[in-house]
Amino acid sequence: MSTNSDTVCIAGVGHAAPSTIRANSEILKAFPHRTEAEIVRLTGIKERRHAAEDESATDLAVTAVQHALAQAGMTASQIDSVIMATILPDQPVPAAASALARRLGIPRALAFDLNAACSGWLYALEVGRSFILSGTAKNVIVVTAELLSRITNPQDHETAFLFGDGAGAAILTGGGGGHRLHRMGLSGDADQFESIQRTGGGAQMPWPEQEGGGMEHFYLQMNGTSVFKHAVVGFAEMIDQTLARENLKPEDIAWIVPHQANARILTAVSKRVGIPYDKFVVTISKYGNTSAASVSMALGWAAEEGIFSDGDKIIFCSVGAGLTFAGGLLVW
Repeated sequence: MSTNSDTVCIAGVGHAAPSTIRANSEILKAFPHRTEAEIVRLTGIKERRHAAEDESATDLAVTAVQHALAQAGMTASQIDSVIMATILPDQPVPAAASALARRLGIPRALAFDLNAACSGWLYALEVGRSFILSGTAKNVIVVTAELLSRITNPQDHETAFLFGDGAGAAILTGGGGGHRLHRMGLSGDADQFESIQRTGGGAQMPWPEQEGGGMEHFYLQMNGTSVFKHAVVGFAEMIDQTLARENLKPEDIAWIVPHQANARILTAVSKRVGIPYDKFVVTISKYGNTSAASVSMALGWAAEEGIFSDGDKIIFCSVGAGLTFAGGLLVW
């Protein structure tokens, strides 16, 4: 295994979700030919959370960070860096991390956003870990918040049932206690750039066409078949590479905390890597796919439920639009 000199401490974790629950039955009103049993079988999702009209991603991020700080026994004044992973900040400029830093009362903190789609939080963990090891930062908030309900097409059967809203956070420090975060393995496959995308809202298409046309470009679009195939392989490779990098065997792993993409994907990954599915932390049934927030929310939920024991070896893994891949070890 990696030595402690390569690791930093996760001192606390937290998550937040909107109070409004949107069940499959509500979404199915637009798809009378489909059934709830079919949706659960295909995705594993029974419900998801949707933010209220006056609720922002920053609101959820603040709540998640407050939970993480409380668990760490720290105050916001001790934080010198804020890294926000998101595909949909409340506004394009300035960074969502800056808005969060101001809300937390730490306006002088280093603050910036990172977009690696569903792998974003794991990418941000690695950046935060590197900042601490290099001396750039001492105490880092790594946070993500996604309001995917705002860009999900309710008429698209590929995506309408998948996405939800939520936030998650971790406090990284260089201290000797807490949970030891090892190096993340990060990679990608840009040949699959078009598998998951939102083509509108950027410099090439900043506005919808006149007369209200072209709105489909401003929703998330996905090639489900392509995503499923590459996600199963990508998740498995991230797990296998983490095992090899840390000189571990599948039976050494207590838990897998994956991106909550689709329950069928996770089941297939379990079989492929030889780690029982009951060792996977799965929250997709009640939160849906929350993109970059999903790994952090699953970790925060599991920590609150008290399912981890001291010394548990936990593997993170994710595949996101881009495609982006991420995986690594946390020792609880």
